[in-house]
Amino acid sequence: MIQLLVLGDARMAQTLVDYLATLGISCELTQSELGVSVWLANEQRLAQAQLEVKRFLAEPNHPRYMEASWQSGRADARIDYSKGMTDPVTDFLHQAGPLTLVVIIACLAIYALDAIGLPIFDELAFHPTLAQFTDWQAWRYVTPAFIHFSVLHLVFNLLWWWYLGGQIEQRLGSGKLFILLIVGAALPNIAEFFVSGPRFGGLSGVVYALLGYSWMRARLQPACGLTMPPALMGFMLIWLVLGFFDMLGTPTANMAHLVGLLAGLLQGWLDRHHRPA
Repeated sequence: MIQLLVLGDARMAQTLVDYLATLGISCELTQSELGVSVWLANEQRLAQAQLEVKRFLAEPNHPRYMEASWQSGRADARIDYSKGMTDPVTDFLHQAGPLTLVVIIACLAIYALDAIGLPIFDELAFHPTLAQFTDWQAWRYVTPAFIHFSVLHLVFNLLWWWYLGGQIEQRLGSGKLFILLIVGAALPNIAEFFVSGPRFGGLSGVVYALLGYSWMRARLQPACGLTMPPALMGFMLIWLVLGFFDMLGTPTANMAHLVGLLAGLLQGWLDRHHRPA
């Protein structure tokens, strides 16, 4: 069997399984401390099942799902419908893979070290001049993404990283997320250097790369399991435009955002025929 997803609401999971059954897609439910897992019995129906899961997550309260539950009238004695996710911390950890969590911890640690006065920025900042582009400190192409200049800057980027990065890592694996992290940091950082110089930082270029990637893959290959609600995509595009018009009230790495978005869109297009693992 193949695990399709884990839900914190047991009744919602049962509703999904009942609906899939009306389509001839057989699934089973198991419950753990992390929530209720939906397992696909026939992997030959994987693409269709993933597409239906995506549609269900986009509109779980649609009448089609409740009608399927009423028609089914089944009850699974193994499932405790009074029990959901154990707590917000467990939910947070469950929605993130190991690489997602490592990056979150690294950003928090770097911010804390900088706050107590250690010269962490000088060690992680982008190359100071063009002459040093080819020196041995290659990490400087990527590490500015881990530097943040305020709590709001840090929290905003990490929440988006958790949401987008966690989704990509769980659906497509840590390797894919690692590639997007490196490309989504290095290319935007290089572009931002040529526009504003070496004193910049933040994970937002990577966030925009993940945003573009998720949107493109979700549109071209719904079976990959990635979702990108149009409202969220619209919000981030508006944020990008406002930054270029200097309407956010704070300095922003606008070129890094734009190049990150374009890199993510391109990678999503290149991966459009890749079958999810």
